[in-house]
Amino acid sequence: MSTVVKQKATLFRMVTDEHVCPFGLKAKDLLERKGYQVDDQRLTSRSEADSFKEEQQVKTTPQIFINNTRIGGYEALRRHLDMPVQDTESTSYKPVIAIFSVAFLMALATNWALSGSIMTMRSFEFFIAISMCILAIQKLQNLESFSNMFLGYDLLAKRVVRYAYVYPFGEALAGILMIAGALLWLAIPVALFIGTVGAVSVVKAVYIDKRELKCACVGGDSNVPLGFISLTENIMMMVMAVWMLIR
Repeated sequence: MSTVVKQKATLFRMVTDEHVCPFGLKAKDLLERKGYQVDDQRLTSRSEADSFKEEQQVKTTPQIFINNTRIGGYEALRRHLDMPVQDTESTSYKPVIAIFSVAFLMALATNWALSGSIMTMRSFEFFIAISMCILAIQKLQNLESFSNMFLGYDLLAKRVVRYAYVYPFGEALAGILMIAGALLWLAIPVALFIGTVGAVSVVKAVYIDKRELKCACVGGDSNVPLGFISLTENIMMMVMAVWMLIR
């Protein structure tokens, strides 16, 4: 009967009472999932970690060794295992996909709870309104960062800087009132105004001026490119406002 011999890997990671290195935990988990026998060497103090880094002439931990060859940190391990490594600077639509997917499921669940039906026109109303609220939350997490990015392309904010600070609150207010179906005399003009200004600003920046910018729609720290997604957000608000006005 043959015995499968696991490859051995040595992992040096920082584990103290004050700090457990998350990348060390990820590296350990990844190695074990890939079938490695892990020699888990814990650096239990800051001085021990500093001594290790000085000895190995490295700047960070964790450090992984396979067959006595230093691979490097967690990202280097992923490359060694031919796994993708996230580029934090590259543009990505993942935040928008996550927001709209969760908002759509929440809309279906809300409509089911209220009416016993999943897919009705009210489902789409809930979807747009919930999306507005989630997008507003993303912006409000760091209002300064959002305003910095927003001021780069919004036509009204460039003229009236305070509008960059008001915008997320207006979006949240309109979304909440539309979910409740209350005070629509306030929600409709707010959504229509900020949606129209936003749409015109995006069209000018992206499709007329041909500028390559990041979108502030999911917050000021996002890598979502300005363009179709931001335009969609604004058109959704405009369509919702017009639909409720007609209805």
